[in-house]
Amino acid sequence: MRFFFRSRQFKIILGVTLCLLVIGIVSALFGSRLSPQSDLIGTVTAPFRTAFVKISQGVEDFFSSFTEGNEALIRNSELESEMAELRAQITDYEKLKKENEFYKNYLEIKENNPDFKITEATLIFKEEKDPFKSFTLNKGSVHGVEKYDPVITEAGLVGYISQVGLSTCKVTTILHPDITLGALDNRTSDSGVLYGDVSTAEEGLTGLYNLSRSCNVSVGDYIVTSGEGIFPEGLHIGTVRSIGSEKYNTSIYATVEPLVDFDNLRDVMIITEFEGQGGLVPGK
Repeated sequence: MRFFFRSRQFKIILGVTLCLLVIGIVSALFGSRLSPQSDLIGTVTAPFRTAFVKISQGVEDFFSSFTEGNEALIRNSELESEMAELRAQITDYEKLKKENEFYKNYLEIKENNPDFKITEATLIFKEEKDPFKSFTLNKGSVHGVEKYDPVITEAGLVGYISQVGLSTCKVTTILHPDITLGALDNRTSDSGVLYGDVSTAEEGLTGLYNLSRSCNVSVGDYIVTSGEGIFPEGLHIGTVRSIGSEKYNTSIYATVEPLVDFDNLRDVMIITEFEGQGGLVPGK
């Protein structure tokens, strides 16, 4: 817009406007006292006065439109700033809501398991192409974390610490075949051994094996840790998805769907101490 005020067209419009303004003022002030000869001037200037009025109105409309347009731009900019601020507030609110929910669950777990010493941790790296959903946390040995410490969320068991650095650690999940743990049906107490493999992990599942053929495990039953090995007793693992017979029909197995959503993990809890800690390390 500033280039228009410097243009030749603007200078012409301004010059014509000023001339017409002078003619209009002279006619208005002296029209009644002009000599008869001035009638000729009045006749000559009449079209100019008409044009002056029209041009003046046009100029006024132009500047009025310009002002209104400028005010609209300013208002739009203000609205965009307000919307950006509102979106930031909503993001902060959602983040605070999740944090409050996490600490609420943390306190509930501590209340139900007073022997647990828990360190909160946040996921900082995920191995996207790993079918077993391994990931790295922002806590390490300087925070009291040790290899084989169990990792949980409010939903249930995630896995254990498989590698420890000074300020980070790697988690191997229950989908991995390296994790073998005692587990049982929370309803019937039928026990077996839980571990994963590639085929089940690709579907986000794991398996409970070596179940007696006379067991009463049913689809939908909750599976929990038995307390054997490195994991505390009673941690929720998942629910039974299906039941099948193992090779040679010597026993049956249950496909288990974990309660933890491995694809959307962010905050977890590392159990660094608990009563009965020090069982056999995972391994088949």
